[in-house]
Amino acid sequence: MKKILLLTTILACVSFASPYTKCAGCHGANGEKAALGKSKIIKDMSKADIVASLKGYKDGTYGGPMKGLMKGQVMTLSDADINAIAEQIGK
Repeated sequence: MKKILLLTTILACVSFASPYTKCAGCHGANGEKAALGKSKIIKDMSKADIVASLKGYKDGTYGGPMKGLMKGQVMTLSDADINAIAEQIGK
């Protein structure tokens, strides 16, 4: 239990450093993983596609089976955060 609390605390602190840190747990450090075996490989997406999908998750107009989970992940992201994620990962 202590390890879980420590890991959660570390991840929460690190997530303030980079908006993508929140994503890396499921998508991989470089966006190379299909999150939970269901998502697209986000490193292969264009910057515009990443912005459109994150904004769509946020407003509920985008997504398949992970729509509910992703909406919760992106609700606190600002437009600047979304653009920073796209710049870091997108082509």
